[in-house]
Amino acid sequence: MDSILVRGGSELNGQIPIAGAKNACLPLMPATLLSEEPLTLTNAPRLSDIRTMTELLQSLGAEITSLQDGHVLAMSCHGDINTHADYDIVRKMRASNLVLGPLLAREGHAEVSLPGGCAIGARPMDIHTDGLTQMGAEIDLRDGYLHAKAQGGRLKGAVIDFPFASVGATENIMLAATLAKGTTVINNAAREPEIIDLARCLRAMGAHIDGDGTSTIAIEGVDRLHGATHPVVADRIELGTYMLAPAICGGEVELLGGKLELVGAFCEKLDAAGIEVTETARGLKVKRRNGRVSAVDVTTEPFPGFPTDLQAQMMALLCTADGTSVLEEKIFENRFMHAPELIRMGAKIDVQGGQATVTGVEKLKGAPVMATDLRASVSLILAGLAAEGETKVSRVYHLDRGYEHVVAKLRGVGANIERIKES
Repeated sequence: MDSILVRGGSELNGQIPIAGAKNACLPLMPATLLSEEPLTLTNAPRLSDIRTMTELLQSLGAEITSLQDGHVLAMSCHGDINTHADYDIVRKMRASNLVLGPLLAREGHAEVSLPGGCAIGARPMDIHTDGLTQMGAEIDLRDGYLHAKAQGGRLKGAVIDFPFASVGATENIMLAATLAKGTTVINNAAREPEIIDLARCLRAMGAHIDGDGTSTIAIEGVDRLHGATHPVVADRIELGTYMLAPAICGGEVELLGGKLELVGAFCEKLDAAGIEVTETARGLKVKRRNGRVSAVDVTTEPFPGFPTDLQAQMMALLCTADGTSVLEEKIFENRFMHAPELIRMGAKIDVQGGQATVTGVEKLKGAPVMATDLRASVSLILAGLAAEGETKVSRVYHLDRGYEHVVAKLRGVGANIERIKES
């Protein structure tokens, strides 16, 4: 099992290219199930989660070719469809549940295993299945599989009121509604950029969608969708992560492809902490204004609020801030599992339920630490970049799910970091 070795103390200077968004590409890929014509995604990230979704879609009958060193995915689903999404694939990644809506929409029935993924909370499927049930699906859970069937063979439009703004459920219902009979309205819909990107792709395929980016999305079903070519939006979580690198280490880094509109609430907190972010012709440039960063309080919220997927990385920065910060996690339970590992590096963190109080120290100390989930793994790397001595981060297989060539990108701006192959 591989580890990453970080030797702290180096300022970072240069440029880091930002990849296409994992959390956009994953819901875009199942859209190929909705049409017999080709769907091509450009600016695709090269990640293990993308390979898992590729494996799943191929098992369902899709043909997928990776082009341009993996940055282009050429997909086609013109043949017979297998409607059974097997546990052995689905268990690897929670986003696998996004095939449920498209399979129901195209074939009228599906058997999809309950999904797996990071251990950062329950994240139940109820909101997905409740919405599809309102669209005329009969869904039964047996032997770990969701057995779903559309009454009359085709889903029907419905007005669906979500109890909270679930990103995954919004995506699943959007995908399903494109081929449903009539109009579907999603109230309390998620507003993330990845939702807007999915809507753009589906519109390019001939779907009728309005209101994406707001809390009410309307989808008028059509009889068929056609092929399209769509560029995946830049990854705002990778962007925010690498923006924190010069903030925690010093120096100045330009994030190529970054856009302020993707990280507005995050940039507000950086500004309050003493981090300068400026737009350039090619992206965003980030540097610390002077001295230690200032403590700030952070509360995670659905977009356009502070992203839960940047909470762990922000905590790493605040471990060295001047003063005491309070981080409140309102999206997922169990998402402070990185805190004990940061404490091993000398951080002062007190976790009480969904709230973590962080009292900044002047310097973290390198230590052996263990990644518990995707975002926690990169937070430990950021902490290691700022720490005195050597930090060894183990269980970095989590990292490969969401960060493309993280070692090469950080080394490119001056970080002393390497990946170690271990037997």
